[in-house]
Amino acid sequence: MLIGILAGLTTCALWGLTFIAPRAVDPFSTFDLTVARYGIFGMASVLFMLHPRFRPRGLAARRWLVGLLLGGVGYVGYFVAAAYAVKLAGAAVPPLVIGTMPVLLALIANWRDRSVPWRSLASPLGLIVAGVAVVNMSVIEAAGQEGREAVLLGVLAASIALVVWIIYGLANAAVMSAPDAPDGVHWTGVQGIGAAIGSMMLLPLTSFSTQDIASAEMANFLAWALLMGLAGSWVATFCWVIASGRLPLALAAQLIVAETVFGLAYGFLFEMRWPDAAEWTGALLQLAGVTAAILLFSRPCVACP
Repeated sequence: MLIGILAGLTTCALWGLTFIAPRAVDPFSTFDLTVARYGIFGMASVLFMLHPRFRPRGLAARRWLVGLLLGGVGYVGYFVAAAYAVKLAGAAVPPLVIGTMPVLLALIANWRDRSVPWRSLASPLGLIVAGVAVVNMSVIEAAGQEGREAVLLGVLAASIALVVWIIYGLANAAVMSAPDAPDGVHWTGVQGIGAAIGSMMLLPLTSFSTQDIASAEMANFLAWALLMGLAGSWVATFCWVIASGRLPLALAAQLIVAETVFGLAYGFLFEMRWPDAAEWTGALLQLAGVTAAILLFSRPCVACP
């Protein structure tokens, strides 16, 4: 279990880069970074498959389809939505909205398994909702009338990313917990190919043809694309596949709160500022709520209705 927890935390640290990468590559667009990142992810997957040991032989056609969809729709859809959320709403809102995912997945698991009484979930859920609400209201007020629409669109984009993440988490956990679960490296490679195929659909929306390939901005963009494609995608996916195979869904889901922590920390470092009072309050409320939920789900259930 320790290996699974460490793998999950490593994934969160790498996925947290999603909350600063879109702003770090300006003047390149979100679509530029998406195509480059997942193109590199897919290329690395194909290169690994040149070695016989890393080829997913014997994988059923249905598994191939699920893996390609998880990569193409899950990864690309999530990253585009999260990237726009960060650009529109800033550093604090998107990680906190997406950070509700651990408890939502735990709720789904509880609906399925009845791990804890429903009334016991009122306090942790209340803390989480309060935390997200405090930050959202603060950011909306600070944005003023003109910027309010952008913030609300950012919240909507973060919510879409949240839904995509939940679907990905459930589908990936179902595959990796099956008796005939695929090898972690093989499954990572299949998703990488799917992500590359999905990102190619966005090529007409990129601005590569207008960029100076010899500029400092291009060098910065390529560095970030390599970081996100190799570490933020291939390594992170492989670590999450390990975590999904070694941990129950309810516990693996709770680890994603670390992505919120990393995402917030990276965002404030990028903006070179400390969180304000509302951001501190909201983040602490949400972390308290998720911590309470983790403790709740770790206790044995007594007479769950």
